[in-house]
Amino acid sequence: MNGSTGRRLTAAALTVVALTTGTTACSSGGSSSAKGENGGTYTLWDPYPQFAKDSAWAKLLDGCGAKAGVKIKRTAFDTSDLANKALLAAQQDNSPDVLIVDNPVVSTLAEAGVLTTTADNKVDTSKVDPNLLAAGQSGGKTYGTPIGANTLALYYNKKVLKAAGVDIASVKDWPSLTAALEKAKKAGKKGITFSAIGTEEGSFQFLPWL
Repeated sequence: MNGSTGRRLTAAALTVVALTTGTTACSSGGSSSAKGENGGTYTLWDPYPQFAKDSAWAKLLDGCGAKAGVKIKRTAFDTSDLANKALLAAQQDNSPDVLIVDNPVVSTLAEAGVLTTTADNKVDTSKVDPNLLAAGQSGGKTYGTPIGANTLALYYNKKVLKAAGVDIASVKDWPSLTAALEKAKKAGKKGITFSAIGTEEGSFQFLPWL
């Protein structure tokens, strides 16, 4: 609420989800099932172009592949480009084997038939917290498993609320938050500001609160 002299934390999770695609990738390893049995190469796309081949992230992927007896061929795209690239690749029957995406694009890719479910791939998700697993779900089906989660927080300015006559302890839900914001506005201040960038990043900033 207009500043950060004090803060009230409200946690919400955005999960980055590892997803397998619905079409067979064109790679030296053949189909996904064949690769699993005979080694080979898995193609993986992620939204981390800032991580070079010698980065901890790239080494982690290579290490996971080595443990599974396969090689990982990684390609990194800008976050805003990854979903479009994945949709185009599916149309061309040239999808990667694994996608790592932010959860706002899961429903889009699932509805387009790009993704297979964890049930299709026999991935055990029973030990994943339900609230985190939900990030990889759409239409009652699970398309991915979480590999990480970010926590968001609402910050408030103690001086602003005090001047507006707002007791922060009274803010416990959306109606009480709305009432507090109305008081702040009447005192000449502004309410909450969210990122409105027209990409999945904007969705990430707002959807957890919604």
